[in-house]
Amino acid sequence: MKRKLLAGLAVLFAAAGAWAQTEVRLAVHGSFSLPDQALAAFERQHDAKVAVIKVGSGNEMINKLILSKAKPIADAVYGLDNAGIGKARQAGILAAGQPRSRPLDAAMPAIPAVDYAYVVLNYDKKWFERHKLPLPRSLQDLTKPQYKNLLVTPSPTTSSPGLAFLLANIGGMGEEGAFKWWAAMRGNGVKIAKSWSDAYYTDFTHNGGAYPLIVSYATSPAAEVFYSKGKYSEPPTGNLFLKGGVFRQVEGAAVLNGAKQPELAAKLVQWLQSKEVQQAIPSEMWVYPAVKGTPLPEVFKFARIPESSDSPSRAEIDSKQKQWISRWAKTVLR
Repeated sequence: MKRKLLAGLAVLFAAAGAWAQTEVRLAVHGSFSLPDQALAAFERQHDAKVAVIKVGSGNEMINKLILSKAKPIADAVYGLDNAGIGKARQAGILAAGQPRSRPLDAAMPAIPAVDYAYVVLNYDKKWFERHKLPLPRSLQDLTKPQYKNLLVTPSPTTSSPGLAFLLANIGGMGEEGAFKWWAAMRGNGVKIAKSWSDAYYTDFTHNGGAYPLIVSYATSPAAEVFYSKGKYSEPPTGNLFLKGGVFRQVEGAAVLNGAKQPELAAKLVQWLQSKEVQQAIPSEMWVYPAVKGTPLPEVFKFARIPESSDSPSRAEIDSKQKQWISRWAKTVLR
């Protein structure tokens, strides 16, 4: 009887402990991925439960956080990038005080950076070999008849890499030159996808689609080798580092204004810069870890780093982004 009583009390105490765990909510974009054991370690250390809330692609995530700022859907956010951070700050969705950052290779305005990557054009090697078509040597080449109906890009209205590509266009060709190029690309059959995932896994010829050129990441060829599990010893896709077509995208994390658990949210943001998370980031999300001195996996030898990138100034991005997106939609979609 005594043993049964003790066993029953143990179950009750365990249930009470689980019930007492504090929940902290982390809003992320759809590409967020970390090992379960890493998240479990944070939960054990802080006696907390992390609720990961996926809220669409990068720009969708910002828009949803802005729309819900009176009653925030999360305590912290991961995935704000250097294209969208100005919009987030202007909307007042970020807490006034943010956690201190560790030393970084890539920084964000006002919030701790977590990772960075290069948005570039990828191409399907087999498709170009089969069709005996030379690779484009400039963005202007893509407006020529031989490249008609070959490019797919995620939309800058909903996708952070889509917006990053548009900013590279403006930085490399100037505002008027960029929109003239987009008007020509509309006439030359550019395909607009809602998200990077739609573009890459549905529209890209390497995955069975109809478009052999895609706006993606310079790390995508390395990911192809990694996930092939030995099928590829060399990437089946390649990168094009064209003037006006390369953007250095930096992503960060922040405590949200009005967070229910601001102290725990701050610890969660700091955890994203921890050694364990930073070392997991490259082969989980296929971006570079932002914290200095973080080693990269061997497969990243297939991820070339461009020598240069293009971007408007920080002030221009913050003041003109909404205008540029609206102009892009009128130029390309209407």
